Amino acid sequence: MTHQSELIATDIEAYLAEHERKDLLRFLTCGSVDDGKSTLIGRLLHDSKMIYEDQLATLEADSTTQGSAGDEVDLALLMDGLKAEREQGITIDVAYRYFSTARRKFIIADTPGHEQYTRNMVTGASTCQLAIILIDARHGVQAQTKRHSYIASLLGIRNVVVAVNKMDLVDWEQTRYDEICEDYREFSKTLDLINPYFLPMSALLGDNVVDASANMAWFDGVTLMEHLETVDVEAGVDVENFRMPVQMVVRPNLDFRGFAGTVAAGTIRPGDDVVSLPSGVRSTVDRIVTYDGDLDVAGPGRAVTITLADEIDVSRGDVLVKPDATLSRAHDVDAMMVWMSEVPMEIGRSYVLQSVNGMSNASVATIRHRVDINTLEEEPTNELGLNDIARCALSSDRELLFDPYADNRHTGSFILVDKLSNATVAAGMTIGASSVWDRQPDASLNRQVSGISESERSIRFGQQPCTILLTGLTAAGKSTLATALERELFDRGKVSIRLDGENVRMGISRDLGFSAQERSENLRRVSEVARLANNQGIIAIAALVAPKAEVRERARELVGEERYFEVFVDTPLAVCRQRDPNGMYEAADKGDIPQFPGVSATYERPEDMHLRLDTSEQTVDECVSAIIDGLAARGFLRG
Repeated sequence: MTHQSELIATDIEAYLAEHERKDLLRFLTCGSVDDGKSTLIGRLLHDSKMIYEDQLATLEADSTTQGSAGDEVDLALLMDGLKAEREQGITIDVAYRYFSTARRKFIIADTPGHEQYTRNMVTGASTCQLAIILIDARHGVQAQTKRHSYIASLLGIRNVVVAVNKMDLVDWEQTRYDEICEDYREFSKTLDLINPYFLPMSALLGDNVVDASANMAWFDGVTLMEHLETVDVEAGVDVENFRMPVQMVVRPNLDFRGFAGTVAAGTIRPGDDVVSLPSGVRSTVDRIVTYDGDLDVAGPGRAVTITLADEIDVSRGDVLVKPDATLSRAHDVDAMMVWMSEVPMEIGRSYVLQSVNGMSNASVATIRHRVDINTLEEEPTNELGLNDIARCALSSDRELLFDPYADNRHTGSFILVDKLSNATVAAGMTIGASSVWDRQPDASLNRQVSGISESERSIRFGQQPCTILLTGLTAAGKSTLATALERELFDRGKVSIRLDGENVRMGISRDLGFSAQERSENLRRVSEVARLANNQGIIAIAALVAPKAEVRERARELVGEERYFEVFVDTPLAVCRQRDPNGMYEAADKGDIPQFPGVSATYERPEDMHLRLDTSEQTVDECVSAIIDGLAARGFLRG
């Protein structure tokens, strides 16, 4: 089981090469106070022959004066190194230990069980791949068991061992073990865990830690050590979507300029095309440099220095990705946060937000809800205190580059730092771009009601108000159809307003670019104008790309299903490229226009549109007639 090998004495270089090839598992122990976390790690190391003789002698001596295990060696003292920890018999800070077996290398994080030190548990868990949740067989599932399980799930730890400890104190009863397992299963139904492994044990006596227990013949599973050696922790590792945040620009001489960082996801090879974000400038990988020589390929977790074929501007905090990457960009984000400061969080207060792409000034705009750790229910609140977990909307003065934390723990995480004390006050897990769609208007405002009823307007105009959204790729023919439809409605004596995408961007949306978030905000503004027009009895015609299905659904909800009519202008991409009146596809191909639907971003085809048109096969008149027929069938037009 241990890392001992005859090669150490006969061929040290062969031993080191063998050791280097082993994969690494980072795991933590957590749970409620005095559930036996430090004792478990001590037992794991002791029974694996990973404690040196002088350490063991010191441990035996300390056990007689500071131990709490009776006549036995108090193995918890191996991890509880602080004086205060030994005096109180609790873990306060995170302690780390390294060891290896013939199969795998390990780094253990022993984290505190006290609620007061939950922030230390978060720190220890942030880099781990597996969590051992200890439960005292006498007490069962406790509040801290739930808290730590939730945090482990929140931090992306999918592999969990539920270790029911101190089975010797309940006479090794299987019924008690089964009760605890059922309680935990019921609680964890809503957590994103991969089949938790349940294990009865006695860390003090060593049962089922390294060696199988003779006291629990009814348990037919493997020991903790065997599970740790064989569990698949690589499942779910992203090897497709390349991400490498640049941590430093390396310039040792005039002939070398490289960009150093750790590959957060995906793989990269010399000759691969890459894009530097946020600039969007494109180049090709020339070399992948390491201390031990150049690599043919680098994957997740590998620290490398990349050189590029072109002299482009790449700085610390930029992120290198493949050209087809969909890395999110936004000033406003939604995130789950664990508040780690005794000073309460203040909405609107400026903090330093630090993530893989550098630092920015940020503030919490809204607390969407706080999580009740006992019930996992969401509750409203206006403040956060120490150890609170909540979903918040944050606003940054710098555009953030990120993936949802569920997709990538490295590019989806951040911390908030207090500007005065320089203390870390929160750990955050990004969910996605925050949207103005969710912001509530000032509570002091009241909606003014018109003195003219909807039926009066309907009789006057001979129509029912509606919003027609023409969506499709650039150059699909949306604006042409919108203009022709406006003329047809006018000739029929109807009242309409045309909200063309380009016209809108020259006016109320002149401050917006073309990122996914800004396109979303553009559609929101158009939808708000359309709703105001509908309230006045007017038909609104909106022609926009609107590439995201979720955002179009938000427009539908804002306008109202009963007033919404979606037309998908499904002209083939090849035809749109051929038309390309403003050369936008060509510019997007060169990287001059980032996140361009159909080139460097995805256009999500509608699935529940009211009408589908193809301007490469249908004439403008045929398309307009089809729209008119659709509006009449929905009861929007009369006469």
